[in-house]
Amino acid sequence: MSERENIFTRIREALSVEAHAHHGAGLPSTSDHRRVMPPVGLTMDERFALFAKNASDLRATFKLVKDAVELTAELRALRDTEKWQRVATHKSPLAQTHAIGLGLPTLVTDAGYDKHELEQCDVGISECDALVAQTGTIVVTSQTGGGRALSCLPPHHVVIARREQLVADLPAAFAFIRQKHDANYPSMISFITGPSRTGDIERILVLGAHGPKKLTILCL
Repeated sequence: MSERENIFTRIREALSVEAHAHHGAGLPSTSDHRRVMPPVGLTMDERFALFAKNASDLRATFKLVKDAVELTAELRALRDTEKWQRVATHKSPLAQTHAIGLGLPTLVTDAGYDKHELEQCDVGISECDALVAQTGTIVVTSQTGGGRALSCLPPHHVVIARREQLVADLPAAFAFIRQKHDANYPSMISFITGPSRTGDIERILVLGAHGPKKLTILCL
């Protein structure tokens, strides 16, 4: 059998599988999504454990920290280990305060800035909107992520989150964002699932292909 015939055989097999029933305007309902996606656990402890596992599988680092003192210690340890020289952040109660506390030159991305300066920063420190247990995903938006480039240009992205931002799945994440921002809905929503990666060349996984090579999530 030729490769062309193999392709058509696989297409015919796929078309023979009955699709899940759709509701409304041709879209699957939330209950349909949750029935076919992996379970997320019933308790917050189970969901944090799932998020931590997914993050680890994706080669991200996830740590629960008990207070601001421990958060500062974690950031300073990363600074010293990786020998950071410049930090990028945005105006926020958590990210900017802890970034400035590192005692390094700090670029704030909320106002106008030189993109070449951002490229020279060793780390981008931002907040986020939500953590998704089911997929190990971080949700950042134009309201809380410091702009589109902060989470992309520096080679290490550090996200500071709070425990109450953990949600079960993507439908819950959208509901959380809608409730949080209401009429001021963000113009940009980005789903970050592990460090940037590609496997296009000979199926060899390469980290940092289109964005940060490292991703660290510190959760208060």
